[in-house]
Amino acid sequence: MRINFAAIFLFFFHSASFGAVILQYHHVSDTTPKSTSITPTQFEVHLKYLEEHSFNVVPLSQIVEKIKNQQPLKDKTVAITFDDAYSDILTQAKPLLDKFNYPYTIFVNPAIISRSERTINKGKSSLYLSWAQLKSLADEDVIIANHGFEHDSITRITDNLTQTQWLIKQTELLLKAEDIIKEKTGQSWHYYAYPYGEYSPVIQNWVKDNNFIAFSQQSGAVGLHTDLTSIPRFPASMPYDKISGLRNKLNSLPFNLQLQGDQAETIYEYKQTSSVTFAIETDDFYKSGLNCYISGLGKQKIQWQGDSSFTINFSGDLPTGRVRCNCTAASISKPGQYYWYSKPWFILKEGGLWYPL
Repeated sequence: MRINFAAIFLFFFHSASFGAVILQYHHVSDTTPKSTSITPTQFEVHLKYLEEHSFNVVPLSQIVEKIKNQQPLKDKTVAITFDDAYSDILTQAKPLLDKFNYPYTIFVNPAIISRSERTINKGKSSLYLSWAQLKSLADEDVIIANHGFEHDSITRITDNLTQTQWLIKQTELLLKAEDIIKEKTGQSWHYYAYPYGEYSPVIQNWVKDNNFIAFSQQSGAVGLHTDLTSIPRFPASMPYDKISGLRNKLNSLPFNLQLQGDQAETIYEYKQTSSVTFAIETDDFYKSGLNCYISGLGKQKIQWQGDSSFTINFSGDLPTGRVRCNCTAASISKPGQYYWYSKPWFILKEGGLWYPL
């Protein structure tokens, strides 16, 4: 009997790799803005789905360490994260997470938390958790991580500073935030979630130089090739909270697409860019099944450059604001699962002015 070693290798490669998914939430509430909220009822639906379908919900640190050490994780691995440390995480989300015994991470802005604590100490209510509440959560092994000293975009240079001056200032603020988190909670993970999800290659290098791991807000599964300066997370609040959409996200696989040189840029002025070329490092899908969509433009035509790269010539001008290109393709080796990659762009107004936050 002849043994097909190539098929065995292909099976082992795809089995040994992994497709972890990180979910991003903000508010868990019926009364907060819908664009950053999921209702407690729907949040419990999410958690029940994870349990009923045997997902492996792990601390965020476990995924990060596996990527660092290039060690595969079990299939169906998920981490849960919250941005901004809203008080409803404690009152609404925590009882449900405790019910399912699921770990989670909260990204905090120390300056905002300190102001919140002063408000609470005056006997007033606050949208945000206090340091005392965060310390209590940290003592229960909730990961408390860095979302910036204030909730300011790291890419928007202010005060007429040069880029070098700006990064020196931001380094001071980032490390100050990390020191405060350590002082108040006893934790210092050197994890950083980009406010508003905005970043650039220059900022990615800055993150690396400061020995931080950074998390973004574009969609996509996480794999061994994932760049630790822009780890994707799937938004799971409204309007992306429906279980049909969550199912697809949870069953997605990391798509190893690469951008080189100027193609890796994320910030452009309106009409400054008109195409993108991706290098691709997996063949576990059919070319005809690859689909790419750009927000505001819809499905795009794909032009293959041999077997290892493809180009998209945009069907129109990328709209001003936060833009995403999502590329998906059905896996051959894992029927029912899709590779998923997202490229973010931040398109400035004509004249180089930033769009409103």
